[in-house]
Amino acid sequence: MLRLRLKCATGPHQRYTRCMSAVEIEVKFRVGDPADLDERLRAIGFRCVTPRTFERNVLYDTPDRRLRAQQSILRIRKYGDRWLLTHKCLTPDNDPDARHKHRIETETEVVDGEALGTVFTNLGYAPAFTYEKWRTEYADATGHCVLDETPIGVFAELEGPDEWIDAVSARLGLDQSQLITLSYGRLFDLWREETGSSATDLTFSAIDGAGKDGRRGY
Repeated sequence: MLRLRLKCATGPHQRYTRCMSAVEIEVKFRVGDPADLDERLRAIGFRCVTPRTFERNVLYDTPDRRLRAQQSILRIRKYGDRWLLTHKCLTPDNDPDARHKHRIETETEVVDGEALGTVFTNLGYAPAFTYEKWRTEYADATGHCVLDETPIGVFAELEGPDEWIDAVSARLGLDQSQLITLSYGRLFDLWREETGSSATDLTFSAIDGAGKDGRRGY
């Protein structure tokens, strides 16, 4: 996804050792036909920059869910062979009715996400929610579109400047009513309410036992 932030590391092979932070702007939409979306993206100038890759995310929080109450997240992500640490929070001028989702995002690559998780636990944070997906990334000259195959359906995200999101949405034939600003955690909550599922994590094994090696049949 497009990250509107300063990269602090230097050198072509150096891992990030300092943070990158700026405002992330994005929307989601449901995808009924992933192959059709792939064709439409390529037709308007997008290219595939990361092939289908498995992703596992763990959100950490305090026992009283203080971060969730603040609409903040502290996340460790395993994306292919990479580990990423991310913190997101509301912008000072947050508008809950805005057409696009705006969050201040700080992210850095780390060497060992499991060790970092142990540090968080020792500091009083604990795993609060785990979610998985298969992600394919596309990009044009300005922004990114990612295709996410999740256990509860296929979604895409557009991330980039507000005007770019509006323009690409229109070129893809999307109506404003189709755009979603909810997180995957909130979409999972709504799905549980609709289905009555007792699952507590948005993982393939928790939802239907498909496992992370199985392609979804959407």
